[in-house]
Amino acid sequence: MTAAEEFALTLTQHGLQRMTARVLAALLFSEQETTTAGEIADQLGASRGSVSTAIKALEPVGLIERVPAPGSRREHFRFPADGWARLMSTQNAVVGQMQKAAERGIEAAGDNSLAAQRLADMRDFYTYIMRELPAVIDRWRAGEAETPSAT
Repeated sequence: MTAAEEFALTLTQHGLQRMTARVLAALLFSEQETTTAGEIADQLGASRGSVSTAIKALEPVGLIERVPAPGSRREHFRFPADGWARLMSTQNAVVGQMQKAAERGIEAAGDNSLAAQRLADMRDFYTYIMRELPAVIDRWRAGEAETPSAT
């Protein structure tokens, strides 16, 4: 099993659709600056339609970007340099939705119920994440995040 296949398998085991994980892995492990959907499909032995569907899932969360390719009529894609930070930035919307869901749950359950206590914990967690995540991403982008040294 190649490193790209192992990476895709790990993503799949943690909830990503199989083809979406394979396309992401293909982009991450590519030695080309950009690639077309057709090239990805050929590399993976997959249909162009399934690759297109995977691209449509990866693009809105920032894990793939379209790149102009002068002289080419085909669309070119790449994994963006700040893809992981983009992904976490888009997660703010999800975190905000979870926070609001907890608030609605507390209202529905009643303030003094056991369910409301659990939901308050959820709300407080997501409130904390909403407050802290943007600063974490900003520190990462500024190069202030500590990275493990290679040993």
